[in-house]
Amino acid sequence: MTDNFDAIISRNTLFWLLITNVAILSPLHQQATLWSIGICAICFVWRVGIFLGKVAAPPKLLVTTLAIGAATTLALVSSQIGLLNALVNLLILGYALKYIEMRELRDVKAIVLVGYFLIGLTLLDQQSMLNTLHLLAVAVLNTGVLISVYQDKSNKVANLSFSLKIILQSLPLAILLFVVFPRLGPLWLVPNMKTAKTGLSDEVSFGDISKLTRSAELAFRVGFDNPDGSTLGPANQDLYWRTLVMENYDGKTWRQDPSIQQIQRQAYFNKPMRQAPNNVANANANANASSKKIDYVVISEPSHQKWLYGLDEAFSQDDQVVELADYRLYSLRPVDQRMSYRVTSYPETIMDLKLDSHTQQLNLALPANSNPKTRKLGLQFAKDYPDQQARINAMMNYFAEQAYYYTLSPPRVGEQQIDDFLFENRAGFCAHYASALVFMARASGIPTRMVTGYQGGDYNAKAGYYSVYQYMAHAWTEVWFEGQGWQRFDPTAMIAPQRVLDGFDATFDSQSSYLQDSPFSTLHMKQYPWLNELRQQFASVDYYWSVWVLGFDEQRKQQVLAKLLGDVSSTKIALLMIVSFIIIALVIAYYAGLFNVDRHQDPLNKRYQLICQRLAKKGIARQQGQAASDYAAAVNAHLSALTPQVAADFTALSDAYVALKYQPLSESQTQQQQQRFRQLYRRLRLRLLRN
Repeated sequence: MTDNFDAIISRNTLFWLLITNVAILSPLHQQATLWSIGICAICFVWRVGIFLGKVAAPPKLLVTTLAIGAATTLALVSSQIGLLNALVNLLILGYALKYIEMRELRDVKAIVLVGYFLIGLTLLDQQSMLNTLHLLAVAVLNTGVLISVYQDKSNKVANLSFSLKIILQSLPLAILLFVVFPRLGPLWLVPNMKTAKTGLSDEVSFGDISKLTRSAELAFRVGFDNPDGSTLGPANQDLYWRTLVMENYDGKTWRQDPSIQQIQRQAYFNKPMRQAPNNVANANANANASSKKIDYVVISEPSHQKWLYGLDEAFSQDDQVVELADYRLYSLRPVDQRMSYRVTSYPETIMDLKLDSHTQQLNLALPANSNPKTRKLGLQFAKDYPDQQARINAMMNYFAEQAYYYTLSPPRVGEQQIDDFLFENRAGFCAHYASALVFMARASGIPTRMVTGYQGGDYNAKAGYYSVYQYMAHAWTEVWFEGQGWQRFDPTAMIAPQRVLDGFDATFDSQSSYLQDSPFSTLHMKQYPWLNELRQQFASVDYYWSVWVLGFDEQRKQQVLAKLLGDVSSTKIALLMIVSFIIIALVIAYYAGLFNVDRHQDPLNKRYQLICQRLAKKGIARQQGQAASDYAAAVNAHLSALTPQVAADFTALSDAYVALKYQPLSESQTQQQQQRFRQLYRRLRLRLLRN
C-alpha cells in the first residue's frame, strides 16, 4: 500500500479527529495553562466549523502568529509553572495548532504521532487502573484515526473495531515484555512539575495537622508480608507511621533542623545510610533487635514531596529510598506518581543509644521569653521528680488528671501559644499536646522532639492491606533517656485513648470531620454495609493493580517466573520468549488472513469468484491476472448473442465490483453499490443455474 500524501482528508477521518482531539487533551487539563486551554478551545471550535462546512481553514499567517504568541507566553511563565509543565504545554499547543491547520493526509499522520506522545506523557503522571483503561481507550481512538486514513470507505464502527483488534493483538506482547524484561532505573532526570503539594509539611503550627483531618484523600497503603502468610499488621496502637522529625521551635512553628535539611538536599549525590540491627557488630543493646522484624510494602499516593512513611526503625533496599539519621525514610525524587517500596522495620531497636552534644543541645533548646508559665511548670516537674523516667510519666499523667479536651476545632491562642493552651483554653488537637509535652520536657532538662506522621490504618480484609488517609495525620513526641535512646510518648493517648487504640473514627464523627468537605468521597459508603462491601471490592482491585503492575519490581518478577518456570535461568527465559513470540506471531498472522482461511475471505470477492467459477464451467474462464473489466468484456463477447441478459447483468456486476473495490465512494454511494451488487449476484446465480 502506498501513501498518497496529497489526498484530501475524508469526512470519516475528520469525524474521528474531532473526538480524538478532546479525548487526548482532556486528561492534561491540570497541566495546561489557561492560555493553552483557550487556544485549544479556539482550534477545536474552528475545526467543528470546518467539519460542518461553515468556515474555511485559517490562513497560515494566523496560525503562525498564534504559535509565536503562545511560545513567547510560555517562555515568560515557565519559571512559575515549572520547566516540565512548560514543555507539556508547548506539546499541547503544537498538537492543537497542527490540528487546525492540517490540509493533507501527511498532516493527519503527524497529528496521530503527536497524539501517541501525549497519551504516553499522560500515562507518566496518571497511572491508576481507571486512568490506564481510559488512556487505553484513547489509544484505540487515536489508532482509529490512522486506520480511517487508509480505509476511508469503511463505516465508523468498522474503523473502531479494527483499531480495537490491533490494540488487543499487541497486549500479549506488551505483557510478555513487561514480565521478562529487566527492571531498569530511570535513564534521565525529568524536571519536576510545579504541582500543589499534599499531606504533611516540613513546618508544623498548631492548626496545620487539624486541617488535614478534613481531608478524605488517601495518603498511602500498606501490605504486610508475615512469615505465616497472614496479612494482619501490628495492633492499631502500634501503627505510628514516622514521616518527619521536628527539632527547632521558635515559639510558633516547629521545623526540621537545618543540618537534616542539608542532608536531604544532598541525598541524591551523597546517599546517607543507616546500618540495620543485624549489621551492627558492636552494639550489645541491639543484639536481639533483629530477632523481631516486620516486612511490608508501602504504596504511596502522589504527594509531590520526598518524605516517605515507615514504622520504627525502618529500612528499605529500594534504590530510590535512603535512610536518614533521624530514622526516617526519604525518596531521592519527589513522589509525583504512585510509588511502591519495600520496608523492613525493627520495632525493638534502640534509636541513638548515645547523643552527640549538638543533637543534645538542639533538643533542649527553647526560645527566649517564650511561654513562661509552661517553662515554670517544667522546672517544677524537675524538682518534684528527679528521675527522668518518672518525670515524663508524671507529665503524661498531668494531661489525664487535669480537665483537658481533645477537639478538631480548638480555640485561638495568642503570642504565648503553649501557655494559652495549657492554662487557659485546655482544649486542643495532637499538635497542641505534643508541643506542650516537648516544651515541658525540654524546660526540665530532658532532650525531646516532635515527630509527625500518621497513626492507625483502615484494614481491608478482602485484599489484606491497610489504607492510611490524610485525616489520620498525627503528632507525637520522642524523649531521649540515657541507655534507652529515643522513646515514643503520645500525650493524645492520655486525653483520647480511643483515638490511638481504635482509630480516628472511634473518637470523631466522620461527617463533621474528613467527610464534611468531601461530598463525593467513597468513604461515605462506610455507613452502609453493602455499599462499603462494594467500595472495598473496588479498592482491592486498585490495590492489586498497584502491587502487581505499578509495584512490579525485580522481586515480584522472580516470583512470577518461578511459578511459570520453576528454577529460573537465562535459558528458560529465552525459551519462554521464543515460544511466546512464535505463538503471538501465528495468532496475528491468522487474523491477518495470511493463512488464506476461506471463512475469512472478503464476502465481495467470494461472491464474485463464485460467479466467475460458474462462467468457467460454461467455457468462459478468467485468465490469471486478468482485470475484472477485461473479463467482463470477454464474457459479453461470448454471451451477448446467446444470453444477452446474462452478459448485461455480469457487465453491471463487474462495474459494481470495481467501484466497491477500487473507487473512492461516499458512505451513501457505497451502500447503493453494495445493494446493486447483491441484487445482480442473486439474479446471475439463478440464471446461470438454469442455463
